[in-house]
Amino acid sequence: MSGTTASGSGRTAGVPRLTGGGANRWTVLIVLCVSLLFVALDTTILYVAVPSVTEDLRPGPVELLWIVDVYPLIAASLLILFGTLGDRVGRRRILLLGYGLFGLASAAAALAPNPQILMVARALLGIGGAMIMPATLSILRQVFPDRRERAVAIGVWSAVAAVGAAVGPVLGGFLVENFWWGSVFLINIPMMAAMLLIGRWLLPESRGERNGPWDVIGAIVAALGVLGIVLGVKRIGSGEAVVGLTTLLPIVLGILLLVLFVRRQRRREHPLIDVRLFARPAFGTSVTCIVLAMLALVGLQLIAVQYLQLVLGLSPLETGLRMLPLVFAAMAAGLTGSKMLQALGPRAMVSLGFVLTAVAVLCLTAMSSQDRPWLLSLGFVLLGFGFQSTLFGAYESMLSEAPAEQSGGAAAIGETSYQLGAGIGVALLGSVMNAAYAPGLTHVDGVPKRVSASAAHSLGEAYKVAAGLSEGAKAALRETAREAFVRGLHITLVASAVLLLVGAGIALRLPRRAADSTERAEADGEPAPGDHPAGAGRGNGEPAPASSGR
Repeated sequence: MSGTTASGSGRTAGVPRLTGGGANRWTVLIVLCVSLLFVALDTTILYVAVPSVTEDLRPGPVELLWIVDVYPLIAASLLILFGTLGDRVGRRRILLLGYGLFGLASAAAALAPNPQILMVARALLGIGGAMIMPATLSILRQVFPDRRERAVAIGVWSAVAAVGAAVGPVLGGFLVENFWWGSVFLINIPMMAAMLLIGRWLLPESRGERNGPWDVIGAIVAALGVLGIVLGVKRIGSGEAVVGLTTLLPIVLGILLLVLFVRRQRRREHPLIDVRLFARPAFGTSVTCIVLAMLALVGLQLIAVQYLQLVLGLSPLETGLRMLPLVFAAMAAGLTGSKMLQALGPRAMVSLGFVLTAVAVLCLTAMSSQDRPWLLSLGFVLLGFGFQSTLFGAYESMLSEAPAEQSGGAAAIGETSYQLGAGIGVALLGSVMNAAYAPGLTHVDGVPKRVSASAAHSLGEAYKVAAGLSEGAKAALRETAREAFVRGLHITLVASAVLLLVGAGIALRLPRRAADSTERAEADGEPAPGDHPAGAGRGNGEPAPASSGR
């Protein structure tokens, strides 16, 4: 980038245009964080409602898995499409459309009369979430051109994302206990309506350089590629054979489509995503760290909720409250992330975050069928702080490494990594859990073999079939199932810790200092931190008005 100004616009080339009246950048941050909060809530708010949904709608095991997972699956598939589309047509425009769709889909989910309608509604929620998530991060990138301020903003943004995901079970537990499972979706409607009005009034419009046509074919190929990979992994997670038409074929097709997407982007003069970004160690490593962190932990969160409810017998609200230490620790890590990044640098911050999270996960292997609240609280505190530190450092490094005009695409890559890791993590760790749990139910004294086979599907299923047995057989099956679940949980925790330690090793490729990637950007001709190019933001934090020469 040359640093020359675009003709008639009075703005530095390569810096995306901000239009509209807008608001102070910190006010914009609040609006973006509230938007993200409700999207993040929907990732986990359904976890504690799963037993109620199962009782009311009677979904099969595979249907239940899809009800939970179709939201991150669809969102992950479409993030690149909507992130790059926002760069072309306007990020605020995509964000506002996302608000509307998210609200309508929430109403459909809340009133779903059967599992099929609920799955479709959750898929539509995924589309709305895919429109909202990259837009919040790319708009943040535009209104905070200074890296130090941007690090603070990303800390707040990432803390809100963690709070939303962690508070989901608490809020979901309260709503399920006092209303019905559909209320976990109903709360989105008034908030999305309010955000639609507030966002239209306060948020500035921004877009990248509209050079050449938008590559719609490339966007569709990328979406189908991500969809194929996650679909295949989810089928494996549901218990299907690894080598099969419904498992291996989608994964192979997904990989081939993504290879085709990369080759297509390399050939195009104006690609959707500059794949050369992945050659930069800070960018490619950050993306890998995000995937590994989510892969190792999101599946565990679902399993932990089942442990608290089914093994310890806690109510949905009590389950959510038990997870509050994780929420507060994640908030603390996000709010102090900027200072830690400056003190430690990306390499040490992300690596130590991985190691701390692995230590927390290994501490949780001391969990048993007996309640140990202090151990759980300590493990959740370490887990929340370590996990959030890892995500903060990775996101900040990734976003700062990308050119400003490609912030939508970069944000989409980060969010795709987040959702892809989450979707694969649920399937992968769920598969590990099932493989470790099922053998313990092969033979239970006094229980028919057919009943034991049904109980081997899940702990919840074991409780259901036990209800129809005699008192002795019922007690024996429930106790055996609990012990098998706890044993499977320990194995899954160790597997997660191994993934986290692998992530710590990969993070050593990140730059030692936060300034390193900034210096590289300056060498490439990008604006230095602290520079506020015309059109990106005024010195007082107000976005510049639209140029009449646009």
